[in-house]
Amino acid sequence: MASTTRMTVAQALVKFLDNQYVEFDGVETKFVEGFFTIFGHGIAVGLGEALDTNPGQLNVYQGRNEQGMCHVATAFAKQNNRRRIIPCASSVGPGAANMVTACATATVNNIPLLVFPADTFASRQPDPVLQQLEQSSSLAVTTNDAFKPVCKYWDRIVRPEQLMSAMINAMRVLTDPAETGAVCIGLCQDVEGESYDYPDYFFKKRVHRITRQAAAEEEINDIAEIIAEAKKPLIVVGGGVKYSEAGETVEKFCEEFKIPFGESQAGKSACRSSHPYCLGGIGVTGTLAANDIAEEADVVIAIGSRMSDFTTGSKRQYKNEDVKFVTINNSRFHAYKMDAVKAVGDAKATVEALAEKLRAKGYQSSYNGEIEAEKAKWDAEMERLANYRYQEENFEPMIQARDPRTIPEFVKLTDGRITQTAALCAIRRVIDEDATIITAGGSLPSCMQRIWTTDKRGGYHAEYGYSCMGYEVAAALGVKIAEPDNEVYTVVGDSSFQMLHSEIMTAMQQRKKINILVFDNCGFGCINNLEMNHGIGSIATEFRYQEGNKPTGDLIPVDYAKIAEGYGLKSYTVRTIEELEAALRDAKNQDNAVLIDLKVIPKTMTDGYNSWWNVGIATTSEKESVREACEGVMEGRREARAY
Repeated sequence: MASTTRMTVAQALVKFLDNQYVEFDGVETKFVEGFFTIFGHGIAVGLGEALDTNPGQLNVYQGRNEQGMCHVATAFAKQNNRRRIIPCASSVGPGAANMVTACATATVNNIPLLVFPADTFASRQPDPVLQQLEQSSSLAVTTNDAFKPVCKYWDRIVRPEQLMSAMINAMRVLTDPAETGAVCIGLCQDVEGESYDYPDYFFKKRVHRITRQAAAEEEINDIAEIIAEAKKPLIVVGGGVKYSEAGETVEKFCEEFKIPFGESQAGKSACRSSHPYCLGGIGVTGTLAANDIAEEADVVIAIGSRMSDFTTGSKRQYKNEDVKFVTINNSRFHAYKMDAVKAVGDAKATVEALAEKLRAKGYQSSYNGEIEAEKAKWDAEMERLANYRYQEENFEPMIQARDPRTIPEFVKLTDGRITQTAALCAIRRVIDEDATIITAGGSLPSCMQRIWTTDKRGGYHAEYGYSCMGYEVAAALGVKIAEPDNEVYTVVGDSSFQMLHSEIMTAMQQRKKINILVFDNCGFGCINNLEMNHGIGSIATEFRYQEGNKPTGDLIPVDYAKIAEGYGLKSYTVRTIEELEAALRDAKNQDNAVLIDLKVIPKTMTDGYNSWWNVGIATTSEKESVREACEGVMEGRREARAY
């Protein structure tokens, strides 16, 4: 008989997690860094006892909001290229439900996130226990069933011995590049404290090897034949290039075969922005250079991309009637997108194998100056965006569709004279080259994908798969834990900041210096643009006092610097580019977390560059403006691929 150790379920869980490792390219890394938790009655005396008595080598972090702490963990895993995680635990009921959004965010972005929501009593003796959700149709249904559609693996521990198979399967999913995402293990709160004689081999050091599996040779031959016939191919660099650490391999591939590349939000910074074949972001939030080249491309090579609607311009970006798609992806599901000819495998290994095939064929693209010309045009546009300044008289915003009151009212109310594009360019000029910057929901990711440049691999950290507002502040802490020696900046709209900034307190508690840049334009600027550009009025997207049955009164000012001061941060309020640059320079000398409140003029973000986004629009309306916008949407749908 194998030797055993008697311990509680929670104690066994902690000991198991402390002995999990991953190996990638011969480098062994401890997989589990610690535990993020907000204790409630569902875990305080079960999991809490285990972490208090013997946490092993695991760090224990105290969260402030369950969604927020999970965003910290997601950002930490993402910045570690999915090879380190921080599990998160919550109490039963509302604490558990708060983690659902974060689990969806992790799953959409294929980032490993392990959560342990407390559950009801397996014995059902105290039913309904405090915070229990009851369904008359089934007593087996709890809040934790809500995790099923947003997780890649789901389990519930109702007996102590179930922990073993549940955790082995959790590790299987978390360390699989093709299947990784959120994993939920519900812990019945009475079972957490129950004891069992666990076999000692359950606690042995486990090394989960993450391998580079090249695609099958037949598949590589298939895509090589298509590319070999291409005159104007284009590569889409997705997040899979970053996680495979294949950026340098893709750069060399592009140099050898003279193929330009555009970047998805997840793929940006996998390759160097300064690379001569880099066209920048592609699609709805792409650059003019990338989108112009995309229109003429005869073969699109998507490497590690989910090919979302923003990357494909709702399947209308690639307008060449004879365009063909090939995909390289370690997920067979994603590889089938766009009806592509696929090669299922690791990005780096597959690109290297593909290069051998094309080299043998003596292949090179037929571009003759187009790449350089498009990059030169975009450089000129970047110069214009950097020098875009507010003027009292005859000021023209980037976005024309607007409430005519907004800009003069905002300037009078805040004295803010910063344009969004000039602010981002100024930030790029002043902060360190090796800094990491974070973005998520709103108009800032649109501008950032176009404007931001970095040669630091992984220096651009965007959550745009779920476009989850409220990710930004929490993510700054997660990235800082991952990169303690580097400066970390997050750019966040005022709307996103209002949604979720609770982990500011956790950053202060951990003494982690993060730099939070709040772009205050008094509203949901991105969605205000969306509605007004489609003929709808400015409704419930600007921060205005309620008048009658709509919030259409005066703008509401907010002092974000004072909010930061309340948490103990060093704060600045800036109203001009000069003040912004001075604040950024001074912030470098601070040891404490920093918040800069930028008063940014509405409607000064970048507009679309030769792309289109399919939106659900009213096909019947009293408004002529909506009817006209609807015609434009229908035209785009006719021109887009059907699937």
